[in-house]
Amino acid sequence: MGRRGKKKGRPVSGWLVLDKPWDFGSTEAVSKIKWLFKADKAGHAGTLDPLASGMLPIALGEATKTVPYVMDGRKIYEFTVAWGQQRNTDDLEGEVTAESDTRPERAAIEALLPDYTGVIEQVPPAFSAVKIAGERAYDMARGGEVVEIPAREVEIHRITLLGCPDADHAVFEVECGKGTYVRALARDFGRDLGCYGHISALRRSMVAPFAESAMVPLSELVALEEIEDEAERLARLDAFLVPAGEVLVSLPRIDISDDQAHRLKMGNSIILRGRDAPVATDDACAFARGALVAIGEVAGGEFHPRRVFKS
Repeated sequence: MGRRGKKKGRPVSGWLVLDKPWDFGSTEAVSKIKWLFKADKAGHAGTLDPLASGMLPIALGEATKTVPYVMDGRKIYEFTVAWGQQRNTDDLEGEVTAESDTRPERAAIEALLPDYTGVIEQVPPAFSAVKIAGERAYDMARGGEVVEIPAREVEIHRITLLGCPDADHAVFEVECGKGTYVRALARDFGRDLGCYGHISALRRSMVAPFAESAMVPLSELVALEEIEDEAERLARLDAFLVPAGEVLVSLPRIDISDDQAHRLKMGNSIILRGRDAPVATDDACAFARGALVAIGEVAGGEFHPRRVFKS
């Protein structure tokens, strides 16, 4: 007898804006959502540490082709820094590597923040997914190696001190660009203030273009497992999905005809006419009847498809 093939998932497509619970890994969350939706494929935009909660956008099916455009979006975090200890992971999970009895005054904290606004140089945490000679930094750190990661530029659009609930803690909100490590901010704040510091709480409230109000708690999705009728259960789950085209708001949009859509789906370029046709651009998106057809390049008066979406 031949080997039975692996059961394929259904071709559902869209973004789920998950409110990831604390102590639940991003990979684990993606696997759970893929299973709940019985999706054929899934991916996420922007990893959240297990000890962090909040927005984890998960793409299903054809929407996975738009992941790079969400990865580049701005992010907003609320985080608490615990003063007095430096930890090797820069959060509660790690071992204490240095301690101090010094605690910073609020005025000193506020005076420091302008130094961390704009484009800054940041060294990612040793326990991070950064690759060094093809190996993940966290694997090297867990193996006891001394990890040296070069500094990289990240952009901090704004950072605000929300409050100091006691002498040992300060709460911040930061809006930042791609590649920023909030754990590294806590580490560097502590070093600059001469008291050490690490993250004791972290929540992500926004990944552009999704708003905080779009988040769906995992518990709400899991509760739908009680619906015995599979068609009804999946329909209820699908109602939470955001169409893939809605995440491409930053790209020029081209509305095309059914005939043009057919040509793009066959991998062919189309000629653009009319005053509303965009000028040359590396990225634009084509829609037919309101549905996303392709992402591609505009050059020489033509749209050249790079990623084509199944209807």
